Amino acid sequence: MNRPCTALRHEEAADFAAVRALIHATFGRAEEADLVDALRSADALTISAVAEDADRVVAHIGFSPITIGGQHHALALAPVPVAPDFQRQGIGSVLIRWSLDECRRLGHGVVSVLGEPSYYSRFGFLPAVAFGIECPFPVPSEAYMVLELLPGSATEFRGGVSYRAEFEKF
Repeated sequence: MNRPCTALRHEEAADFAAVRALIHATFGRAEEADLVDALRSADALTISAVAEDADRVVAHIGFSPITIGGQHHALALAPVPVAPDFQRQGIGSVLIRWSLDECRRLGHGVVSVLGEPSYYSRFGFLPAVAFGIECPFPVPSEAYMVLELLPGSATEFRGGVSYRAEFEKF
C-alpha cells in the first residue's frame, strides 16, 4: 500500500453525506448510494465502516442481513467504494479485512458477496454454489461468493438467498 489511511472506524452520522458522495463518485450513478441510504434508514446496516485519510472519508463498506434457505442468517457485503485518487493502493483490501474481523468479533459466521471472483477470492470467498447456496440474481455463478468466517459455519446452509426489501427498489 502506497498511502495508508489514518483510520478505520465505524461510520458516524457526520459521515453520511461524505459516504453518499463517495459511493456516487466511485460508481458514477446514484443507485448504490440510494441503497446504502435506504438500508441505513431502516437500521439494516449491521456494520457500516469507513477508511479515513486526513479527516476525509476515502472508502466505505457495509454489511446487511440476509437469509439463506429461509432460515439461516448471514450477512451480505456491499460494494466497497474507494475514492478514485485512493484506488489501487490497498485501502479497500485493508477495510475489507478489518470489517470481516469485526463481523467475526460480533459472532457472524457467513458473509456473501456479489463481485469479481479474482478480487474477493483473496479474502477467502468461494463460489456460493459450492455450499449449495443460490444467488437470487441472474449472475454468473462464480461471481456470487460466500465466506465462512468461522470454519464449518455454512455446512448447514442450503438454498436461495433472500435480501432485505430495500434491495427490491434498486
